[in-house]
Amino acid sequence: MQLTNSVAMVVGGASGLGAATVRHLLAQGASVAIADINAEGGAALAQELGPDTVFYPANVSDETSVQQAIRQTVAAYGALHIVVNCAGIAPPGRVLGRSGPLPLATFRQVVEVNLIGSFNVLRLAAAAMQGNAPDEQGERGVIINTASIAAYEGQIGQVAYAASKGGIVGLTLPAARDLAREGIRVMTIAPGIFDTPLLAGLPEPARQSLGAQVPFPSRLGRPQEYALLVQQIVENPMLNGSVIRLDGALRMGPR
Repeated sequence: MQLTNSVAMVVGGASGLGAATVRHLLAQGASVAIADINAEGGAALAQELGPDTVFYPANVSDETSVQQAIRQTVAAYGALHIVVNCAGIAPPGRVLGRSGPLPLATFRQVVEVNLIGSFNVLRLAAAAMQGNAPDEQGERGVIINTASIAAYEGQIGQVAYAASKGGIVGLTLPAARDLAREGIRVMTIAPGIFDTPLLAGLPEPARQSLGAQVPFPSRLGRPQEYALLVQQIVENPMLNGSVIRLDGALRMGPR
């Protein structure tokens, strides 16, 4: 699928990997809708980027909220071809902490946002894409979810986060198989350690230490590199039903 003249929605697009993806897709000729629970950040980014970018508030775990954002995007631009889901949370917590077992509510919230939220976006986006006219290769849309290398090597204190991201990995292939007859591809990116707002508050020595753990290049990943992979997935029709690690060969230890 070509990015020029296509319509994309980036969920969780107000900051971090999502904001970098919004900027990159826009630069490649797409119209881009930002959907995010962060209304202030999303609206500010859309205003900065101009008329080919709009913002709609959306909570990924709420069906009505996501459906409304998708409907508004289609109404504004006439279609929806690409969805990139970057929304997620990562509160730490051990199975058994100093104050007792990990609260079930914490585990449930992480799964609700990261896993169920991703599936909510996927299913509603696919319904919207189903009505698109197929391109010359029969393609109607591309949906890209975001997992994490924690899905494979979850660290101490990441039990909820790793479980939620592992679920995203697990749904990628069956979702792609389900949607193949509609001409809709499904892919997942599993980033390693990236220079996002989550790490922005760390002291510089701590940031450098994290980057040094990456075999090559020995640094934190750049959000633009995530965005570049999104472009490559969109433009390569044979990328379907798979998870791509974007981690510089990093394999996380237990801590």
